[in-house]
Amino acid sequence: MAKAIGLITANYSTKFPSPLTDGRPAASIPFLGRYRAVDFALSNMVNCGIRTVGMIMPYNYRSLIDHVGSGREWELTRKGGGLFILPGSAFGTSRTGSRFLLRDLIHNKVFLERDNADFVIVSACNWVYNMDYNELIDAHVASGADITVLTQAARDKDVDVCGFEMDGTRVKGIKHGVAFGDTAFLDCFVVAREKLIELLDWYKANDYLDLFEALTGEYERVNVQAYNFEGYAAPLFNKETYFKSNMDMLDPKITHELFSIRPIMTKAHDNQPAKIVTGSKVSNSRISGSCRIYGTVTNSILGRSVVVEAGATVNNSIIMQGCVIKSGARVENAIVDRNNVLPEGTELCGTEAAILIKDKA
Repeated sequence: MAKAIGLITANYSTKFPSPLTDGRPAASIPFLGRYRAVDFALSNMVNCGIRTVGMIMPYNYRSLIDHVGSGREWELTRKGGGLFILPGSAFGTSRTGSRFLLRDLIHNKVFLERDNADFVIVSACNWVYNMDYNELIDAHVASGADITVLTQAARDKDVDVCGFEMDGTRVKGIKHGVAFGDTAFLDCFVVAREKLIELLDWYKANDYLDLFEALTGEYERVNVQAYNFEGYAAPLFNKETYFKSNMDMLDPKITHELFSIRPIMTKAHDNQPAKIVTGSKVSNSRISGSCRIYGTVTNSILGRSVVVEAGATVNNSIIMQGCVIKSGARVENAIVDRNNVLPEGTELCGTEAAILIKDKA
C-alpha cells in the first residue's frame, strides 16, 4: 500500500448519553464481552499495514488508556512509528454529532507534520466493522478526490449517525441523522497528509466546527468522494444501537465476517476458561473467560468473570465483567454494567422496545 498513517478521534460524545457512557468515553465501551469499541478502529488500521497511529484522547481517558496501553496487542510498540497518545482540546468534546472537530486536529497538527506518509486515514471509533483500508486508499487514488469518505446505505433511522447529501458518488453536503436508505457516514475517511494540513490552515478560524461542517459551501471546490462499504457495519451511539449490535453477534454468519477474515485484536487478560456446570442451561449465548454458570443463560452475552448462580435466569441480556447474578434473580431485556451484584430474588426486566440499563456498581 502507499505509505499511510492513522489518526483516531475519541474526544466526542453522543447526543443522547446513557449510563453506559457516564463514566467512560464512547471509545472504551465493552463489546461482545471481551472487546472495546476502539479495538475495531485500531485493528482495521494495523491489519492494512499502518504502523503509526495517533489517538486523540477525551478528558475522561482513564479506561481508554488502561485498555490500549502502549499498543502492544496491536503490534504498535515500535522504535519507528507506533501508538501516539494525543491530547484532546479543552472543551473539545461535542454532543452535536461532530466526530472530527477542527480544534482537536489543529492542536495535533505536529503529528501530521513530523511524518512523511502520503496519506492519513482518520477514523472515529463508534462503528463496528472489519475492513481492509487498502481498498479505501486504492479508490481514493483512482478517483483523484481530495477526500474519500467511507459510507454505507443506512439500514435504520438513526439521529446519531451523520449522513451525506450526494450527487452520484460526490458529496454535496452533510446532515445529522439518517433515514433508511440514506448515505450514512461510517466516520472514516482518507486524505493526503499535505492536503489535510492545508485544510486545517484554511479553517483554523472556525476551529469549533467539525471538518465536514466547515466544508459546507466548499464542496464544489473540495472534491469529496464516497466509497461504499458492503460488509457488516453497526453503530454504537446509544443504548438501542449498542444492544442491537451486540445481539447481532449471536448470528454465526455475522461473527464469522467480523472476526474470522482479519483479526480484531484486544487487550489480553489471560483468563481461565468459562465453567458451565452440570445442571445449568446455556443456549445461543456468548460466554467470556472465567465465567461460572450454574443457572440458565439464553440469547445473552456475558463478559469476563460473570457468575450466574443456581436458580438464576439471564435472557436476552448483556451482563458485563465481574457481575454476580444471585440465586433466584431474573434478568431479561437488560444491560447490566460491570461489577454489579444482583441480590437473590431480584427481577431486572426491560422490554425489547425499552432495554433496561443497570449502572456500573
